[in-house]
Amino acid sequence: MNIQIFGKSKCFDTKKAERWFKERRIKFQSIDLNKYGMSGKEFDSVLRAVGGIDNLIDWNAKAPDITLMKYMEDKRAKEDKVFDDPALMKTPVVRNGKQATAGYHPEIWETWE
Repeated sequence: MNIQIFGKSKCFDTKKAERWFKERRIKFQSIDLNKYGMSGKEFDSVLRAVGGIDNLIDWNAKAPDITLMKYMEDKRAKEDKVFDDPALMKTPVVRNGKQATAGYHPEIWETWE
């Protein structure tokens, strides 16, 4: 397994995900989304794995862009906005090769080998 956890330094769910993998002695790489972001290929891979941009956006975030994005029809414009501002993503984004989750989902991580 090659686990990557993309998260925010002050995100409670990111810390829970890191603890979940540590308790099971599964090695992972932790990446600060706000500081480093994602590469284009990583972003595209995550989008395919989570089922589209609407599943990757943190709709509960207190950012003014989120309110505007609720009314946007153009998926490509949403993707560009989220890629440019990773703070709009639901965290943690946990990647294992071509598999990925957005948010805290240990029930899915247990099925990964």
